Amino acid sequence: MSIPTGNYLSRRAWETRFVNFALIVVCLFAVFPIVTTITISFKQQADITRKPPIFFPCDIPEKSFEWSACRWATEGYERVFAPKPDETALLGFKLTGNLVKTYIPNTMMYAFSSAFGVMMLASLSGFAFSRYRFRGHNALMTAIYAVTGIPLITNMLALYQMSIILRKNIPFFDDRLFLIFVYLGFYLPISVWITKGFFDAIPRELEESALIEGCSPLGAMFRITMPLATPGLISIFLLAFVNVWNEFIVAYLLVTKNEYKPAMFGLYDFLSQNIINLQVLAAACLVIAAPIIILFLFTRKTFFRAMVEGAVKG
Repeated sequence: MSIPTGNYLSRRAWETRFVNFALIVVCLFAVFPIVTTITISFKQQADITRKPPIFFPCDIPEKSFEWSACRWATEGYERVFAPKPDETALLGFKLTGNLVKTYIPNTMMYAFSSAFGVMMLASLSGFAFSRYRFRGHNALMTAIYAVTGIPLITNMLALYQMSIILRKNIPFFDDRLFLIFVYLGFYLPISVWITKGFFDAIPRELEESALIEGCSPLGAMFRITMPLATPGLISIFLLAFVNVWNEFIVAYLLVTKNEYKPAMFGLYDFLSQNIINLQVLAAACLVIAAPIIILFLFTRKTFFRAMVEGAVKG
């Protein structure tokens, strides 16, 4: 018995509306903490500690909301950036806050170095596992996959002891370089598996055609296969970059000098100093999150294209 076309279309329309409504609700739940953090970062201390609390500081005795009466402030950002007059600076002032002067540049170095190293090594390893069959191929892939299931926190005692031994026996030991190698070793295994899936989706016939035309195996890899796998490699870079950017406990335990600490330690430092100044904490959170947001805004098309291609082809 066939279903009438009108009833079918009506049901599909209601299903679409329900799905759209559910997505809107989910998005509101996801966006609400972000909007709250933004509003808190621009509030005055008196409006934050008010009881009962208010979402927008725009109330007056006569009305609960009035645009012209909004009391927005930048005290939180001023405390985070700590601008000081400087005639030699380009804009006539320099930022002296530890978060933007020390902690965020450190995290930028850790995240970029680790993510770039992971992308390069994973691309070469993934290509080798995808294109070549050798003794122990499956066993090695299984071992790499098993390593990905071990949380980094479970290795902290061994890594901490290793850092102490290296610090005592190597005069030129650098906590920053050691931390980059730790991140590199932790995020590399899962990245090898992901890149292998992207290379498996690229036909080998393209490389064989390049070889027939006179290309060397390395030339075929770098001129044909790698450019086609660029979206996947960029996604690997972004995933490693974000994970290192948001990491706290490893850098907190393995790095001894405060001038080498990452941004998350800077947020922890702000928390200890401004436990009641929520506008400062909110501003610090947004300043730390801003580079990641900007990065994803510029690379979102490539990232999502890689995710879709990996889901369909892999």
